[in-house]
Amino acid sequence: MIGLISLILAGAYVGWNIGANDAGNCIGTSVGSGLLSYRRAILLVATFAIVGGLLQGRNVMHTIGKGIVTTELPTLALLVALVSGGAFVTLATLFRLPVSTSEAIVGAMLGIGLATRADINMATIGRIAQAWVICPILVAIIAMLLYLGFRFILRRLDEGSFWQKVPRILLLLSACYISFSLGANHVGTAMGPLAAAGIPPIWLVLLGGIALAVGALTFGARVTHTVGSGIAPLDILGAFSAQTAAALAVHFFSILGIPVSTSQSIVGAVIGVGLLHGVRAVRMRKIGEIAIGWVATPTAAGLFSFGLYKLLALVLA
Repeated sequence: MIGLISLILAGAYVGWNIGANDAGNCIGTSVGSGLLSYRRAILLVATFAIVGGLLQGRNVMHTIGKGIVTTELPTLALLVALVSGGAFVTLATLFRLPVSTSEAIVGAMLGIGLATRADINMATIGRIAQAWVICPILVAIIAMLLYLGFRFILRRLDEGSFWQKVPRILLLLSACYISFSLGANHVGTAMGPLAAAGIPPIWLVLLGGIALAVGALTFGARVTHTVGSGIAPLDILGAFSAQTAAALAVHFFSILGIPVSTSQSIVGAVIGVGLLHGVRAVRMRKIGEIAIGWVATPTAAGLFSFGLYKLLALVLA
């Protein structure tokens, strides 16, 4: 019973981390462009993330829970995987870096699989790794095309008051959509290890969605600033294009059951839109810091989970 409670608390901790770090991916551009206040934007994220998790969070949950490590893991191993993944996301959030919770959890699960000598599905690992490489590039291209297409259309419409509001309406809708996609993909990421413990998925989805919402409300401001204005300055149309492109990609991979990074998606999209205004508009130093975090997060989480499990198994033996 104590082990199960510990797992639930650890899962809630990971969900909190997702909200704290990834909320900025959903509404950073909306806040940075001046459309929404942070308080209103974060309430929007919380609402739609819960809906996304409830409707489509189970696909990724299955992949994380049973698709990476196919052997049944002991409670201690699952607990270590959750704590290890969450700890590195907390650290990144403190430094205002939008890292991938998906990468942290996948890395931690892989480290636990190696530590326990469990069966690891390398085909699944390969599919996930391919998606991590393809996703930000694909999103950057989609964001550029969306921006160019909508700019072409809006410039040819009447200059009436309604048409001046259209970009803002589109940005608000895209913020809702990417929040939904965040819940659809990342609730499963947070709760996946608990699915292997036999807890009914519906309760896991509810727990993950609520934990994500609390994280966004309590600690999401730091990364929101980085995404909103730390990479490249965006106008409202650019913010809409970036959010929509990222939401489309994350939603697509959620349907496939592949845990991808909203951080990589939105950063790739912001870079794509920023490049349309010239290379100088993109803050390359900040991109370098973020890229280092993307590589370091799964590696460090995997090594930490491996070492921590070995140490605890030795102490408790």
